[in-house]
Formats: sequence, C-alpha cells, structure tokens
Amino acid sequence: MGEAELIRKAQSGDHEALVELLRTIETSVYRSAFYILGNEQDALDAAQEALIRIYRKIDTYQEKAKFSTWVQRVVSNVCMDKFRAKKETVSIDEHELIIPDRNNVEDEILLNSLSQDIKAAIGKLPKQYRMVVVLRYLEDFSYQEIAEALELPLNTVKSYLFRARQQLQELLHDYEKGGIG
Repeated sequence: MGEAELIRKAQSGDHEALVELLRTIETSVYRSAFYILGNEQDALDAAQEALIRIYRKIDTYQEKAKFSTWVQRVVSNVCMDKFRAKKETVSIDEHELIIPDRNNVEDEILLNSLSQDIKAAIGKLPKQYRMVVVLRYLEDFSYQEIAEALELPLNTVKSYLFRARQQLQELLHDYEKGGIG
C-alpha cells in the first residue's frame, strides 16, 4: 500500500493504516530529531512525542504540502519546544553519519573520524542553522520544502544554509588544527 493510500485510510479512521504509516516514518523522524537536538535520549523523546502528535493530528494533514514536509514541521516544532525548555546545547554522541566501505580498514578509520568531526561541528551550529543543515543534507529536502517545514521565508533558508556552510568550514578547519571541542 502506498503512502497516499495509507494517509487516506488513516484519516478515515483505519487504525492499522495509521500504525503502518507511522512505522514508515519513524526512522526519519528519529534521525531528524537526533541531528537537531544532538543526543540520543532527547531525540528518542522528541521522536516519540512527534509520532504521538502525528497520530493525534493526522486528520489535520492536507495535501497542500508533501506529507514529509508536514511531518518535518511537526518534528521541528517538537524539537524547538525542547530547545526552549532546555535552553542549552547538548553534544552529539557517537552515531554513524557516513557509512564507510568495509573493504579498506584505513579508509574506514578515516571516514569514521571525519564523521565524528562533522557531527561535532553540526552540534556546534546555532539551532536554526543546525535545523536547515539537517533537513537539506540529511533529509534531502529542497529549499522550498525546508521553508515550508520550518515556516520560514525561502531567502531566510538560503541565508541560513549559506552561513551554516561557512561556520561548518571554519569549525572543521579549526578542528584540523586541534581547536574544536
């Protein structure tokens, strides 16, 4: 059964379709929450809360926007609520960002190190930049989809991404010199 059909059935009250729909998005919801919030426990809490909100509000989804954009708006709102409640940045713990080729151990070690450096740098970005980076590069959202999901003007999204890339370059350059951490 396709996503559109699952959505339609879920909105019509089909509990099994709704559960199946939630299962298809749970990994993406967690991944977004993890990269926005920066640690596993907060991400698990946020993902669970977002899935509950989606469960309760599926009937409010309208096909004006893509379903993934609507879902990401819910995840982003939950994460922003957690930021407001916590008022501090947490570090990113050890999860894979890059899946290395298992044929060369040296390459695997270098990629693993680079992955950790990138995660650490993303974790140091201001939350608004971190959110657009996660949506653009980890969730593969278009600029327009990011704007819709975060309810930001398109030019603001472009500006945030530009500044985020600049800051990431600086952070990664500093890291090479031993200055990040």
